[in-house]
Amino acid sequence: MNLSSLARASSLSTSLASRTLHRSIARRPISCFYSPPSINPKTPLFLRPPIFTATLSDLQKWQNWAKTLASSVGSSFTDSDNGPDSEILHRELNWLVQDALENPNPLFHMESKFETVMKLRVDLGDLYTLWKQRIETRRPFQYVVGCEHWRDLVLSVEEGVLIPRPETELIVDLVYDVVNKNVDLMGGLWVDLGTGSGAIAIGIGRVLGDGGRVIATDLSPVAVQVASFNVKRYNLQDKISVKQGSWFDPLTEFEGRVAGLVSNPPYIPSGHISGLQAEVGRHEPILALDGGEDGMSDLLHLCNGAALMLKSGGFFAFETNGEDQCRLFVDHMESVHKNSFYDLKIVPDFAGIQRFVTGIRL
Repeated sequence: MNLSSLARASSLSTSLASRTLHRSIARRPISCFYSPPSINPKTPLFLRPPIFTATLSDLQKWQNWAKTLASSVGSSFTDSDNGPDSEILHRELNWLVQDALENPNPLFHMESKFETVMKLRVDLGDLYTLWKQRIETRRPFQYVVGCEHWRDLVLSVEEGVLIPRPETELIVDLVYDVVNKNVDLMGGLWVDLGTGSGAIAIGIGRVLGDGGRVIATDLSPVAVQVASFNVKRYNLQDKISVKQGSWFDPLTEFEGRVAGLVSNPPYIPSGHISGLQAEVGRHEPILALDGGEDGMSDLLHLCNGAALMLKSGGFFAFETNGEDQCRLFVDHMESVHKNSFYDLKIVPDFAGIQRFVTGIRL
């Protein structure tokens, strides 16, 4: 990831969610596997053609209004639910300008002439609406611009698809480490369960290089279409198949043949959903967050499925809500599946929080 992308991704993670909130759309065993309806993902703002125009003077009026609105927030969002403060919102406003304008430079140079005509990728009136949504309804910035910077990728995201977090990048690193030690896994079938935007699947697809292939599953038809859009944008459609269905439902033909399983499932306890940051609780899909009464329902379902789907020597890596869930997960595997897995490990995230559980099928 380059430095500008790293800064943008890091700041957005801070502004949108704590490190206990993560991705993956699809619930525990809902029997559902069918062809999704035709849904056209929204093109991210920075990929749209600059077919709109506005004078520099009018754009400066919008920018001054937007800055005033951002400044009015102060620390109120942070105080109420650990949301973004004015400093973060001003940073996001600069990114919105970068994404929306074909050439934003005149907007930042005082010597530019007010009557200069600027090319935009969105109508000026829509810029007012988008920024008003960001502040007044706490709409996530990623939904405003239609994308998220993740690792070295820029992924399309929209309402109905949970926004990938920087912490989850570590799953791709874990896969990189294990496949580089095992050629058989490098050339095998990998599965990303509850793929959401397709972030993990695309990351693994690039790690596998010329070998292996990936199946990404998700219950949400919106997620399936968005993930497919992202897969095609990175020209990985020959390596990554995106299938709609609940967890393992689309994978019955691969039982006992999977080289690797990864997932970042819903793991927030149901009773905690109402207390989430507004950007998350109000806007991101509940099915991507709610892990049942103790947050473990989907994790335990994945654990049981891994015992059936993985081949001998197959690897899994699942994300959790933290140390308590990691311990419960490992205890479950050691008691219920004590003859199925070995080398069970708890791996911390970038902040040192016990976040991931990994293991190998006997």
